Amino acid sequence: MQLYFRDNMFNAGVTEILDEHQAVVGHLDLKSAFGSSIHVYGARDELLCSGKFRFFSSKWVITDGNDDELGVLRSRFTFFSKKYTYETDGRGSFDIESPAFSKEYEVVDESGALVARFEKVSRWFSSGAFLLDTHSDRLDAYELLAVIMGIHEIQKHTNTAAGGAT
Repeated sequence: MQLYFRDNMFNAGVTEILDEHQAVVGHLDLKSAFGSSIHVYGARDELLCSGKFRFFSSKWVITDGNDDELGVLRSRFTFFSKKYTYETDGRGSFDIESPAFSKEYEVVDESGALVARFEKVSRWFSSGAFLLDTHSDRLDAYELLAVIMGIHEIQKHTNTAAGGAT
């Protein structure tokens, strides 16, 4: 399954989630320009999951539609690549990695099996547009959207803290 979605210029508002046929299959609600939180809705406008930073933390927490925790995303320090780990309760841990100057990422499970790939694309002429291509049902596509937006938010926070350097 392929999904396209994007961040908003001012980090607030609703954006559509499109499938490979450009059909609307849900939407992202970027809750505020002053904070970092999102809601992911399905095709029938049902809340599927949410993501936000823990209070005074750089860890991105993803919850389901009932506000039960699904997992926690954290950045891992590396010199020549971008690495993240998404730890779930009972479903395992997933590594997310991208070479240093690449816009492509791979999500793998503990055995090294590919779960998904995603990349930043300029499809909507936006710096925050993404293509998600799932390869496994280990993680729900909409949950993966929340993970990807968490990575995007972690990167924005890191760039802001570093004075905008990339």
